[in-house]
Amino acid sequence: MSKHDRAATATPTVQVIERLFALMDVLASREEPISLKEISEKTGLHPSTTHRILNDLTIGRYVDRPEAGSYRLGMRLLELGNLVKARLNVRDAAMTPMRELHKQIQQPVNLSMRQGDEIVYVERAFSERSGMQVVRAIGGRAPLHLTSVGKLFLSIDDPLKVRNYATRTGLSGHTRNSITQLPVLERELSKVRQYGIARDNEELELGVRCIAAGIYDDQGKLLAGLSISAPADRMDEGWLPKLQATADEISNALGHQVN
Repeated sequence: MSKHDRAATATPTVQVIERLFALMDVLASREEPISLKEISEKTGLHPSTTHRILNDLTIGRYVDRPEAGSYRLGMRLLELGNLVKARLNVRDAAMTPMRELHKQIQQPVNLSMRQGDEIVYVERAFSERSGMQVVRAIGGRAPLHLTSVGKLFLSIDDPLKVRNYATRTGLSGHTRNSITQLPVLERELSKVRQYGIARDNEELELGVRCIAAGIYDDQGKLLAGLSISAPADRMDEGWLPKLQATADEISNALGHQVN
């Protein structure tokens, strides 16, 4: 087959795919079923062309036809979306951005997730040059109220859940800076909600401060927290934009649309 013949064959195929995407975009723009007439008008396609493509998509379950002449996105797309979502791993998505952030600030960068009343450290990017004397091991745990990431998770709990957490744990402290009183914790969580950033001011370990930003999935659910740990006298507020940008990058990789 000559180049001309291949081009002639490919062009109609590309055109069909472009039309298919246009139809899907129109269907995705509305929650309720849309009439064939409206779909045709919005895409600029002839009704017969629109009907033919929609019919093929219906056979493949990519489009549903709840009643004659109206269409909506089909369940097959949900099935495929769930397959993609299942492959998205927070740790995998976070590794490269974490390493890049560590290169910029030369301090440990931690990825942590909630398990019950504790956070668990699931990954870390660090080097011996950071000057950190105490580094929590991957798999290590810490109480929610004593950590920056833990406060992120507590901040999305309703007041009753926070009070129940305080009752269960007794808000025990590790250092003289630890928050051990519920009213103080509630004020701290209010700041976290206001600014979207959480802090640990030598509350888990003396001499170590942390700042954290949240990582979210495609439904806007808080999945994990990204934190920077540094010696208390080296913590730099100028790192905040870099931390937030890195957390947003990871969230985007997980399907979250960051505003």
